[in-house]
Amino acid sequence: MEKLLVVLLQGSVVSVKIFCLTLLFSLPLGLLLAAARMSKNPFVLWPAKVLLLVVRGTPLILQLIFVYFAPYYLFRMSYDRFTAAIVAMSINYAAYFAEIYRGGIESIPVGQYEAGKVLGFTRLQTFFRIVLPQVVKRILPATGNEVITLVKDTALAQVIGVSELFRAAQTAASRDFSTMPIFVAGVFYFIMNWVVSAVFLRIEKKLDYYK
Repeated sequence: MEKLLVVLLQGSVVSVKIFCLTLLFSLPLGLLLAAARMSKNPFVLWPAKVLLLVVRGTPLILQLIFVYFAPYYLFRMSYDRFTAAIVAMSINYAAYFAEIYRGGIESIPVGQYEAGKVLGFTRLQTFFRIVLPQVVKRILPATGNEVITLVKDTALAQVIGVSELFRAAQTAASRDFSTMPIFVAGVFYFIMNWVVSAVFLRIEKKLDYYK
C-alpha cells in the first residue's frame, strides 16, 4: 500500500502541474478571446467565432491527439507530450472561459461605462476599475465549475502518454490485478476538487460586498 501511495502521489504531482499551468495560460487567453469575440472588426470577430466553435464543438481528447501528432505530420516537428497536453488543454479551457467572460461582461449595464466617463475615466480604466470587479463576482460560480472539471480532465492527458495520476493508477491496477489503485486515485481527485471548491467558496465570501 505504501508503494502504491508513492506512485499515485508522483502521478498526482504531474496532474497538479497540468492543472496549474492550464489555468495560468487559459484564464488570460480566455479574456483575449472574449475581447475578440465582442469586437466589431470582422477580421477579429470571425476568426474568434470559428475558433470557439471548433474548440467547443470537438472533444478535448481529440484536441489532445491533434495537438500532439499534427505538428509532426504537417511540419515534421515534434515536442514532448507534457507540453502538448498543456497547449491543448489551455486552448480548450480558454474557449470556455471566453464565453463565461463574455456573458459576464455583457451583463453589466451600459450605465456603468457612462458613470466611469462622468468620473473622468477612460474606457479602459472604467473596465478594469469598475466593470471587471463586478464581472468577476458574477462569473465566479461558472468559473468554479470549469476549474473543478479541469481537475478531472487532467486524466485525459494519459491519451498521449502523459504519466499523470489516472495513468499511474491504471498501470498499478493492471500490475496488481486490483481495482484498489483506481479507488485510491478517485480519493485523490476528490481531495483536489474539495480544495478547489473551498478556495472558490472563500473567494465568493470575500467578494460579497459586490451586491
